[in-house]
Amino acid sequence: MIEPAQSVEEVAARLETAFRRIRDERMAGVPILNAAIEVEAVGLRPWQGHWLGALVTPWFINLMLLPGAGEWRGVADRDSVWHAFPTGRFEFIAASEPGVGPYHACSLLSPVLEFADHETARETARVAVESLFDPALLGESAPAAGSDGAAMSRRDFLRGASATRS
Repeated sequence: MIEPAQSVEEVAARLETAFRRIRDERMAGVPILNAAIEVEAVGLRPWQGHWLGALVTPWFINLMLLPGAGEWRGVADRDSVWHAFPTGRFEFIAASEPGVGPYHACSLLSPVLEFADHETARETARVAVESLFDPALLGESAPAAGSDGAAMSRRDFLRGASATRS
């Protein structure tokens, strides 16, 4: 389980270890795996008392929110939890994994078969995390950090679309 006092490197290592185990055990032989993609935590950082980043795997790229020292919104696995960022509100799904503990995941891409190499997948994940905090993507009506901005689809988010566009 992720402990609040851990470093970014320790949190990333636990997350990567758990999802490498999933790749090797539960996902072995599944045809949607992209052999060019590795498991890597990208852009992991403290955010509102928790750990936020992206997780690249051979089968998905997800935003990941893991508990830190702040108050955690614990809900049942597979329940939805909405989190507000400067660029809008995004739906995350609650889950838990041995070695990681509880987390909230927002699927950005699944499967990831369109990526020819890991570097491109990593860069996509990095840009996705950075984009959460770029209110310029919303134009003039950017909501304040932590506000309940407009909901945006994951595809629009990855394309850099505004949550306020119709």
